[in-house]
Amino acid sequence: MRKLVYLIATTIDGFIASAPNENPGFFMFEGPQAADLQKEFPEMIPGHIRPLIQMDPATPNNKFDTVVMGRTTYEIGTAEGITNPYPHLRQIVVSSSYEESPDSAIEVWPDEARERMRALKTGNGADIWLCGGGNLAATLIDDIDEFILKISPVVLGKGVPLFGGTIGPRNLSMTDHRIYENGFALMRYRQKEGGNS
Repeated sequence: MRKLVYLIATTIDGFIASAPNENPGFFMFEGPQAADLQKEFPEMIPGHIRPLIQMDPATPNNKFDTVVMGRTTYEIGTAEGITNPYPHLRQIVVSSSYEESPDSAIEVWPDEARERMRALKTGNGADIWLCGGGNLAATLIDDIDEFILKISPVVLGKGVPLFGGTIGPRNLSMTDHRIYENGFALMRYRQKEGGNS
């Protein structure tokens, strides 16, 4: 069974952006954690960024072969003219408002996200990266197998939450953690079997 992994940057008070469609420039993209993240999750580096950081565009994927995102997350890129952000992955945008795909490389799921995700997880392939946003994460909460939080030592006070809906209490088990000297933390969790209220 393929795993659905919510790998996301967040502040310590649980916000993934300060406003919808806003590029979260306040997160820590440089520092001692950068090389580790690039080595462990090369898939999360968008195609247009790779040449800027001297990364080989043909760097093989390590963990994921598919990325799933909501429309608001996808449109952070389209606002900059980027319609094919992760050409090295199968790209799925969950949106009921797109009448047709904005790019031939983008697969649109207009409805039934839970059912489609469950079918996708039973197929062959590597794990599936849920890269945002909070509303989609809340919709798919029962199907998220792993949470990998890239926590920057930033407090926003308000913004787009990690989960954009009521998900009820969730009991998680920490599976790994890494704390860097600049305050950045990489935290990994899984949902406890039968431990959700």
